[in-house]
This record gives sequence, C-alpha cells and structure tokens, in this order.
Amino acid sequence: MGLTIIYSHIAKRDIQEIYLFIKRDSPYYAKKEIQNIRLSIKKLKLNPLIGKIFEELDDELTRELIYKNYRIIYDLTPNELIVILSVHHHSRSLSNNPAFNIED
Repeated sequence: MGLTIIYSHIAKRDIQEIYLFIKRDSPYYAKKEIQNIRLSIKKLKLNPLIGKIFEELDDELTRELIYKNYRIIYDLTPNELIVILSVHHHSRSLSNNPAFNIED
C-alpha cells in the first residue's frame, strides 16, 4: 500500500504564506517554488528517514527535511502516515511557530 502524506493545517497555512510572499514579486516563481517544495515532500514516500531527527523535540519520529531555506518538519506514524507539521523558513524563530512550543 505504501506511505501516505498528509498536511497539518499549520503546514497548509505555511505553504499558502510562502506562495503569497513570493507572488508579490513573481506569480510564476511563487507557483514554481511551491511545486518544488511539494516535490521534495513527495520524496519522503520513497525514503521517510531521509530527513534528520528534529533535535528540538528529541523524538526519533519527528524529523526535518531541508529544502533551500525551508525546514520541512514532519512526523512518522506507525500507521504508515507522514504528517507534515510545518514548512518553516530558517530565518524565523521556531518559538513563533504555532506547531511548536520551543524557546530558542
């Protein structure tokens, strides 16, 4: 059957915000960037352990995949789900991300 990728509400919002931010300068590149982010996420279906352990939570099942300046943070679940928690720009503080309650 294989792994299924689902996006949290926060991750969906993150992707929307990335798109809207880039779209101010170029609708073409905004669409292209989102396509490339989603393509990186799809690679997790073939190798879900490709991302490193997300050290801020110290949980082997919460991992992060780096794509350009973005940290794609995801959970692996026992029922073959990959849950995308957040697509977080590296320059922003994780403490401001509603997906996490982390202090820098």
